[in-house]
Amino acid sequence: MKRIDDRAEPAPAPTLPSTEPIRLVDRKGHRVVDSAYPTPDHGTLLTLLRSMVIGRRFDRQAGALARQGRLAVYPSSYGQEACQIGGVLALAEHDWLFPTYRDCVALVTRGIDPVDTLTLMRGDWHNGYDPGRYRCAPQCTPLATNASHAVGLTYAARRKGEDVAALVLMGDGATSEGDAHEAYNFAAVWNTPVVFLIQNNHWAISVPVRKQSAAPTLAHKAIGYGMRGYHVDGNDAAAVYSVVSHALGEARAGGGPAIIEAQTYRLDPHTNSDAPQRYRDESEVEYWKERDPVARLEALLRAEGRLDDAELDRVAAEAERLATDLRERLSGERSPRGTRDAGRRGGPALSPDDLFTHVYAAAPPMLAQQRQALLDELRGV
Repeated sequence: MKRIDDRAEPAPAPTLPSTEPIRLVDRKGHRVVDSAYPTPDHGTLLTLLRSMVIGRRFDRQAGALARQGRLAVYPSSYGQEACQIGGVLALAEHDWLFPTYRDCVALVTRGIDPVDTLTLMRGDWHNGYDPGRYRCAPQCTPLATNASHAVGLTYAARRKGEDVAALVLMGDGATSEGDAHEAYNFAAVWNTPVVFLIQNNHWAISVPVRKQSAAPTLAHKAIGYGMRGYHVDGNDAAAVYSVVSHALGEARAGGGPAIIEAQTYRLDPHTNSDAPQRYRDESEVEYWKERDPVARLEALLRAEGRLDDAELDRVAAEAERLATDLRERLSGERSPRGTRDAGRRGGPALSPDDLFTHVYAAAPPMLAQQRQALLDELRGV
């Protein structure tokens, strides 16, 4: 692959994205013809549906564990499954994923152990999996900080001649952060193979999109950076998969980075501690429930004779086995590593001293003093 200099040749001039989102399957499960983006084959559609059913069951179980106090917090992605799963399945095995705190379903779809996925939400460690093994960066809680990391990784990979692309998951609120601007700008100037997938779920906690941006769509922001922009129906898994695949393919071929806005909706609260009824109307939630991504794809596959009750029951049973395994391992019946819980419920006994592990190779004096102060307090000194 061609090595890049500090300033790469610019990609061809982009065109404005459509204000009407790209759609391949409508909310009733009917095909929508789009000559630019073919609907994936039935095998891919079945994989998308299976992953969404499993991902939703995982999400529901994680929410229940949070309510039981077995997780410190859980940000649900109920209703956003098509964005995460359509995006992740479009990645090649050697590509990288850069998720946020709301993208646990994406991690499970990437093949990461569900318990390891929830390590951050338990407050045990900053990260519970090996990023290099899964080509998946640690989940970021600060908004948009993962975006510049993806640009740096792909820039370095291109300089080394490696054929690597990256997918950045981010919310609509993240586009208001300075980190997003810096990442977009560097990606465009360096022409790195990064695709920024914005899951526009309409609410950055309690702030609606209309109070964040005056652009026709968030995808229109791409033009200002010299990038390609795409506006897609984020509850249409087929469309998300097709558009992300297209954008990644162009990026790998030297076409530069892209911004994809996926119109979706957060059906659940921001986290389990949020009270969304204070800032949004229930009729809005019902509107989006009628556009459910799982029901939409199921309807298409049933209508085309590719899905029946027996197959759906098999997938549901697979999802239930995953949920049961997750529940047992986090409830103390089995510890996360398969041994009997030697300490608190939901996993092996942890020491507060672990908070200071893996922060620095050699702890600076201030951190060493903080560690000692904590240990003294625990001992009652």
